[in-house]
Amino acid sequence: MTYDVHAHCIPGAFRDWLAKRGPATGASIVEVKGGQAVDFAGKVTTGAQFGQDSLTDGQARLEAMDRMGIEVQVLAGWVDLTGYELGRDAALEYSRAHNEALAGEASRAATRFRSVGTVPLQFPDLAVSALEHAMNQLGMSGVQVATTVEGRFLDQVEGLDAFWEAAADLGAFVLLHPMRPLSGLDLTRYAMDNAVARPVETSVALAGLIMSGVFERYPGLVLCAVHGAGFLPYQIGRLDKAFRQAPDVAGARISKPPSDYLKMVYADTIVHNPQALAHLVAMLGVDRVMLGTDHPFPMGDQDPVALVTSTPGLGPEEVSAITSENARRLLG
Repeated sequence: MTYDVHAHCIPGAFRDWLAKRGPATGASIVEVKGGQAVDFAGKVTTGAQFGQDSLTDGQARLEAMDRMGIEVQVLAGWVDLTGYELGRDAALEYSRAHNEALAGEASRAATRFRSVGTVPLQFPDLAVSALEHAMNQLGMSGVQVATTVEGRFLDQVEGLDAFWEAAADLGAFVLLHPMRPLSGLDLTRYAMDNAVARPVETSVALAGLIMSGVFERYPGLVLCAVHGAGFLPYQIGRLDKAFRQAPDVAGARISKPPSDYLKMVYADTIVHNPQALAHLVAMLGVDRVMLGTDHPFPMGDQDPVALVTSTPGLGPEEVSAITSENARRLLG
């Protein structure tokens, strides 16, 4: 079976919950140019993706999966809806409502969908509780986390080790996804806000997790960095150089070169180039790369199987590992 580990969904049930209950938690649907967005305590989600029917229409999703040759898709929420801006009293209620709606959406076609929830990373203890509820009570496969929490990269969030430990212990599939990439910089020219800023944001977040020792402390952590793990697989030699050149800074919290930990990371195939995918597989290993589409967004890969089969150096066994077996092993 062909698995897609990177796709997005806003269930209709969660839209309804936001309309009715959202304002009491600090999350309100607002009208913006081109559609709808969500206002989290004064911070409005980027763009108007909240109102896109393609994120909600389950039948259209199944038809798109069939066209792409995808048999099983992992549903993740729209990353802008993580709700990291919410206060402690509302954060857990919000995350659970989101996850219940997403798990319910996946159950509508249980043979075709898996799901990963969201957790309030701004409160690590609540994030652990939400993770346990998502996996143990809702049957979700793990969670999607953003690269930053209120402007702080994940290695800068105090107390987050409790979450990483719980994720490793539970065998959670953790999808690392950029949100509001490189905030403060105007990169809208030439569409660099998406084409460049998002993989840069992932690269910084992933480098921070590696250099801060997260993978050394929690070697069982299953973390999949989207968009081919950003630019890090191409520039990992530079991190190794920093580790050797400035061991008191770059090597202060790790005992091995960063490239050793990069091989503990998983990545999706969304690199849009067969040669780039061949390099990604060479750097991470064929057992660490999985098919992704980023459905339904236009910067995603609408023909992901063709990308894998056209990648130099991949035979039938390698193609099967990337399109099916790796995800099957991790997701069950």
